[in-house]
Amino acid sequence: MAKSDRERLRETFTEDAELYDRARPGYPPELFDDLADLAGVRAGCRVLEIGCGTGQATVPLAERGCQIIAVELGAAMAAVARRNLARFPLVTVENSAFEDWPLPRQPFDVVVSATAFHWIDPAVRVEKAADALRVGGALATISTHHVAGGSEDFFREAQDCYERFDPSTPPGLRLRASAEIPADSAELDRSARFGPAVFRRYEWELSYSTARYLDVLRTYSGHRALESGARADLLSCIGSLIDERHGGRISKRYLTELRVAHRRTC
Repeated sequence: MAKSDRERLRETFTEDAELYDRARPGYPPELFDDLADLAGVRAGCRVLEIGCGTGQATVPLAERGCQIIAVELGAAMAAVARRNLARFPLVTVENSAFEDWPLPRQPFDVVVSATAFHWIDPAVRVEKAADALRVGGALATISTHHVAGGSEDFFREAQDCYERFDPSTPPGLRLRASAEIPADSAELDRSARFGPAVFRRYEWELSYSTARYLDVLRTYSGHRALESGARADLLSCIGSLIDERHGGRISKRYLTELRVAHRRTC
């Protein structure tokens, strides 16, 4: 059976796991405090993490004493995650697609997915997450949005690079303000397996040198999916823009969103 565009794109992440581990930012520390309050993440709780990558969210959970099974699609990503988590004896990393991974007999207290839940088959992710949880257990998903702010002149100018070298770029595309990004619980509401979702949001900025920012771009699925020549031209265009017009450094604003919902009795 032919792979869907979603399946092909999600497989790009494992092509350079070391770069992903080095370049991708983590998550705001206060998110994990809220996760403890909203989802009951504490020492000894059983956590299933879907799509752990190289462990950016797994390490803070492990530091809280959780018993974690982390399921990761990419073999190279899973290998780096095992290295990063080697000091935590209560953490196991499984190399599998979540859709194919057999749920253990004992249910989990919390299911967590950090910047990965949207890559799971929509026909599977909510129902299987519910099946993995005990009654009253929590599904916590973390999403990251690129929002207006930071070096706004740079991001406006960079649109020209994308329109030249990425044919999928809509003309005149601009980053949205964080207030314009809706909180979405529709798929959880439709499933009837979960109670009302609670949201917490965190806006933050990171400063990047030219080289660091280009490394981050090299980890994005849309950039990795470009033909190699177009990708090289795009990155060269963006790098020149940072160096020549912005002094070799830009700032990027992120919106990180935590969504928590508890499994109903049904």
